[in-house]
Amino acid sequence: MARREARQIAMQLIYQYEMGGDGIASTIEETIEGPSLTTSDREYIDQVVLGAVERAQDLDARIAAHAQGWTLERIARVDLAILRLALFEMFYREDVPTGVAINEAVELAHAFSGGKAASFINGILGTIAREVESTPLAEAAPIAEEAPDAQGERAPAALPAEERG
Repeated sequence: MARREARQIAMQLIYQYEMGGDGIASTIEETIEGPSLTTSDREYIDQVVLGAVERAQDLDARIAAHAQGWTLERIARVDLAILRLALFEMFYREDVPTGVAINEAVELAHAFSGGKAASFINGILGTIAREVESTPLAEAAPIAEEAPDAQGERAPAALPAEERG
């Protein structure tokens, strides 16, 4: 399975959880069963879904700070799921360059959202990326040092984008 497909499943799981899934672990298990998932796909999906859900408060604070004229309650749930996934990748996945996270989020918005969602998402993520790039490391907002692994255990997180060098 291509990473793009795994990312799409991850976004759908984040959305499903946001809309009232029974529990994130059971939601993942019920949704991603199937022969097309590789171990790598499963690990990626587990990490980004669990991480985005666990860090929703921090991710939402970043979104709210840059969604000029919008409250989180007004943002479509699918757009919020896309934003959370992209921000988690930007800050916690060293294997996903910031530009890729943004571009993939825009593609998800084109596929799953309507109207001007892609521009809205691109604007928020682009602003956050530029802000992080221009902020000296000493002044950067603290990023958690741990991320959940596939079993929900704590494991070292990927370096935030500003520390990737």
